[in-house]
Amino acid sequence: MIGDRSEKDCRKLWDRIPEEYKQCCTFSDFWEAYEKVFPKETHRSAGKESGETNHVERWNNTCRQSNARYVRKTLSFSKSDFYHELVTRLYIVRYNLKLSLAI
Repeated sequence: MIGDRSEKDCRKLWDRIPEEYKQCCTFSDFWEAYEKVFPKETHRSAGKESGETNHVERWNNTCRQSNARYVRKTLSFSKSDFYHELVTRLYIVRYNLKLSLAI
């Protein structure tokens, strides 16, 4: 989901999550928009010290380290959301393909 951390964009994110995943337990930081949108029965707010957000934090760091588009507006920055999403999807496919070939 491309957007800021507003409640509106958080609702867009929630709407794009497949129904079968909406039943799973979710973790996020203490951002107010997440607490308003994600169901209280399955959502937990957690600080970094808890370790509950380690996987997503590691993924974000891996993306930033591997692709200058995630760092700041540089020569390789995508000027449109369409291309930013396209490059992100390509990166995910290549990343997963590399992992599957390594096994």
